[in-house]
Amino acid sequence: QVQLVESGGGSVQAGGSLRLSCAASGLTFSSWSVAWFRQRPGPEREFEREFVAGIRRSSSDTAYADSVKGRFTISRDNARDTVYLQMNSLKPEDTALYYCAAGSRLVVARLEGEYDYWGRGTRVTVSS
Repeated sequence: QVQLVESGGGSVQAGGSLRLSCAASGLTFSSWSVAWFRQRPGPEREFEREFVAGIRRSSSDTAYADSVKGRFTISRDNARDTVYLQMNSLKPEDTALYYCAAGSRLVVARLEGEYDYWGRGTRVTVSS
């Protein structure tokens, strides 16, 4: 059974940092691309998960949403079956439930429908 388990969320003040982790089991992790998505609060966003960052199976290819570029860094440790999201210079608008997802595509996809497995999320709250 494939499982993705996120951790590392919490509450921080604007300008602070957090590092999220996504631990995988039940799959050959190094063969999967992994991405982070987030769901921000608000009734209009109830079913919307937006792409944040992704990393290809080889780790040499990464992609970021424009809103986090230069502040967030995605990395992976295939020996530990774990992907990380280092988040610096956090802003209140980064407040969201963060999910990791694994997909079999060769490139980093930005659409949630391209991913096969999802974690249950970890909450990040950034106060001003």
